[in-house]
Amino acid sequence: MDRSKQIIRTSVVGIVANVLLAGFKALVGLLAHSVAIVLDAVNNLSDALSSVITIIGTKLSVKPADRKHPFGYGRVEYFTAIIIAVIVLTTGITSLIESIKKIINPTEPDYTTVTLIVIIVAILAKLALGWYVRSQGKKLDSDALVASGSDALFDAVITLATLVSAGIMLIWNVSLDGYLGALISLIIIKAGIEMLASPVNQLLGARVSPELIHEIKTEIAGEEGVQGVYDIILHGYGPDLSIGSLHIAVPDTMTAHQIHGLTRHISEIMYERHGIVMTVGVYSNSTGENRDAELQRTVTQIISSHEHVQQVHAFYCFDDGRISVDVVPDMTVTDDRAFIENLLERLNEVLPDRQVSIVVDHNYSD
Repeated sequence: MDRSKQIIRTSVVGIVANVLLAGFKALVGLLAHSVAIVLDAVNNLSDALSSVITIIGTKLSVKPADRKHPFGYGRVEYFTAIIIAVIVLTTGITSLIESIKKIINPTEPDYTTVTLIVIIVAILAKLALGWYVRSQGKKLDSDALVASGSDALFDAVITLATLVSAGIMLIWNVSLDGYLGALISLIIIKAGIEMLASPVNQLLGARVSPELIHEIKTEIAGEEGVQGVYDIILHGYGPDLSIGSLHIAVPDTMTAHQIHGLTRHISEIMYERHGIVMTVGVYSNSTGENRDAELQRTVTQIISSHEHVQQVHAFYCFDDGRISVDVVPDMTVTDDRAFIENLLERLNEVLPDRQVSIVVDHNYSD
């Protein structure tokens, strides 16, 4: 079963569970003539909304690419997760307001045996549902499912806190209902903000995980003819597709035909293994004992001696004698212009007759 079908199946379980729980509460509420239980049943129906939103978002995200959206609709999942995170955030804020009201005007709980049974069943059902949906969300890398599962867990925690505070009130005559509710509400609000941050960061272009970058570099560096992997850039279009680019360094003795075969092979393995549509650029490394090779060694040695330089690559010597080179500084370098001027001063002492162009290539991936 593919990822989208598993997400939809999990969401259907959430809808069925909430509908069954709502039916149970409604039946008990009608038999016990309890308006509160009936209203809580209606609340369970509204809880199914997050699962419905997840299903709709998942179905839209797998729509095939078209002229308006050439890379597909995978980013719809991020919007789905944002909507559910907002629902969780709203729940937390509403709960906080109600808790503050209870702190100002505490009321003594009035629970019957029937009410307590309904509450305990609801807590157990919500805990089981929340754990299942959330674990599936982590397994399938679905922010929407994680948020939906967390929503169910928070409902259970809020109800449990109410039950605990009621017990404390009945036994010791101490009202903690509002205080416990406020504390849990703040936790929910914090969690809602964190849930919101994940998909929003994805839409804004979050940093790719260093583990993935390391894996990509290791895989490509192992290919015959590759002498270095640089400048990896990835843009996510949903969990199953990314668009990216990178550069590889190859010996200047390779033919165009060999380079074509190598870059095509790299593009294929990137898509097969990681779902990345990768464009591969090429840097040429000078070989042998010619003039360019000597210049490359000299320039690389001078620049690499700088305390804040992490890497030097993309060396190129034009026919008119101009030199171009890319430099990766460490994270302490914030003034690129001053950094370049310092490097040029060092180079000018050894190569006064050369015009050198330095491109500062900040590394935000590793």
